Amino acid sequence: MTEGLKRYQFTGDLHYITFSCYRLQPYLRSAAARSLFEQSLERMRQRYNFYVLGYVVMPEHVHLLVSEPASFPLSTAMHALKLSVSKLSRQHPFWQARYYDFNVFSGHKRLEKLRYIHRNPVKRGLVNEPIDWQWSSFRHYATGERGTVEIESFWTAEERERAKLSLGAKDDKKQKP
Repeated sequence: MTEGLKRYQFTGDLHYITFSCYRLQPYLRSAAARSLFEQSLERMRQRYNFYVLGYVVMPEHVHLLVSEPASFPLSTAMHALKLSVSKLSRQHPFWQARYYDFNVFSGHKRLEKLRYIHRNPVKRGLVNEPIDWQWSSFRHYATGERGTVEIESFWTAEERERAKLSLGAKDDKKQKP
């Protein structure tokens, strides 16, 4: 690890993470490459059991807002994510070796980081509105749309609650004589 770089994991905080393609090359410039990243992110989310609250895939970097995995260090999950994308790509090396990690410890910071993530494609001139950038969690927040990556939000919490109520109703019907 780089001298002076400190990671605060196992804190229960959310983490705002940024990592870049090797030498800032636009290896994620194609829709196919960005979609591949989303598929890898969803697989790692499931494998390492962490929540994704927000993300954006830019041509040469990625921003994530994630929880800590249940049973692994976050660094292990991020390493696996980067490795997964690298193995499926023709570019080697694909990623810069390290990533930036900021502990998000308040609701105010969470909203600040989500806004930054979602405005990034607009700021860079890739689209006029955040909803126009397909490789981001913005559409989920704006409309509840389910994408490749499951986003932990009020929409998914509501969906889980409806499913729980539905299962409870089915169980009640089974128990009646």
